[in-house]
Amino acid sequence: MKVRLEPADEYMHPGPEPTFNESMYFNFFDPSEQLGGFVRIGNRPNEGHAEMTVCLYLPDGRVAFTFHRPEIDSNERFAAGGASFEVITPFEELRVRYDGKLVILDEPLDMADPRAAFTSNPWETASVDLTYSGASTPFGGEPEESHERPGEEFARGHYEQLVQARGTVRVGEEEWSVDGRGLRDHSWGPRTWQAPWYYRWLTVNMGDGTGMMLSRIARADGPGTRGGFVWDGTGLRPVDHVEISTEWIGEDLYHQQITARFDVRGPDGPLRRELTGEVRNLIPLRNRRDGRVTRISEGLTVWTLDRPLSASEPGHDSSDPSATTGYGLSEYLDQIIDGEPVGRAE
Repeated sequence: MKVRLEPADEYMHPGPEPTFNESMYFNFFDPSEQLGGFVRIGNRPNEGHAEMTVCLYLPDGRVAFTFHRPEIDSNERFAAGGASFEVITPFEELRVRYDGKLVILDEPLDMADPRAAFTSNPWETASVDLTYSGASTPFGGEPEESHERPGEEFARGHYEQLVQARGTVRVGEEEWSVDGRGLRDHSWGPRTWQAPWYYRWLTVNMGDGTGMMLSRIARADGPGTRGGFVWDGTGLRPVDHVEISTEWIGEDLYHQQITARFDVRGPDGPLRRELTGEVRNLIPLRNRRDGRVTRISEGLTVWTLDRPLSASEPGHDSSDPSATTGYGLSEYLDQIIDGEPVGRAE
């Protein structure tokens, strides 16, 4: 499937569809500070609002969080609810800012009941000022032909990029200087969170500068898709297949342990690799539309790889632990039916 991606795609796109969404998302983790998080703005101009999320995983295990649907009347820029994104140089440098308040969650799972979480926990003033620079070439774009069925649209165009994040984060009286790695994405087109039956989105940054994204998107009546990419430090290599298994915890069934086996294209054919993840902290988010409930669980995850991504030959080994240990997010979206996530069996 051929895709188009140009520097102009770093900016805004037209969208006449009622559920048109244009969004950017930036995550990061700084191992030295043990601080991570993500910021997202999704413009829904034809519905008259944006979706703005800030989530910070603090070093002591607390989570600082907010979500708003501020009113907007156009899709001219990413600026809503105190957050803003600025493209300085396409694919090379972008700036992410937030100034406002965040609720401080001693128990991040409290966000399963957003109303109670927002009213029963303290709030602090906060600021985020991060400059993101490209650490890999972008992956994805807009396909020449539509790849989504009517009613199941999630993104007409979509690309992702491994990045480096530098700047400052402040919550209340605490302030951190950030020098970390992460992933960003940009998507546009019709979107409802109820379109996928479930998905798994794993973002991974290794300490040696390599990284990956693995994706599993399921349909209720079909096989869905499996794929992603690997950045080996010099170039992108597509992932042709990925199988993800999960160990769940708690009565509400949140993901805790992850094993992903995937095939990455090598010089002599596909290479089978294995990635394992342990969720260090998790916050459950919720979206409701037309009587359906969708849960998006955001897990700060420590990743371990079977061997370095920079290895070009099977059996290669490295004594550098940063090449096989990394950090990132594991995002699990599930439709909730009879109180359970529909993707539990995978």
